Amino acid sequence: MANSKIKGKPPKGYDSWFEYDLHQGVLKPCKFHTHKVMYVQHKVYEPDFTIESDLMTVHIEVKGRFRDSEEARKYIDVSKGLTAFEELVFLFYDANTPMPRARRRKDGTKFTMGEWAKSHDFRYFTADNVHLLLSEGQSC
Repeated sequence: MANSKIKGKPPKGYDSWFEYDLHQGVLKPCKFHTHKVMYVQHKVYEPDFTIESDLMTVHIEVKGRFRDSEEARKYIDVSKGLTAFEELVFLFYDANTPMPRARRRKDGTKFTMGEWAKSHDFRYFTADNVHLLLSEGQSC
């Protein structure tokens, strides 16, 4: 397996030179990257605040900023685990804060946390308008 020592990127489609070498050698008859396997990670999420009523539970996540894109992805997964009677809502310090690793657009702006929330069907508030959430007839 001499190729394992080569520096640089492996051939297109391979994750590593080791994977490539195995596919060229002992695993040559095997199908390569032909199947996808779905999996679930069971984890526990603790919201910052919760508002409850007889019909609905609203979980509030307070965010100054997302540390990385994986953290943002976590909330998408959390929302998939909620029942029809639960909602995850964000309370942003500033909804115009750019997302981690957001690229500058042609107009000079970056993709923001508020835009991210909208794109994933999350409601969000700021300190300036959180009273709208609290006035929905639910109690803390």
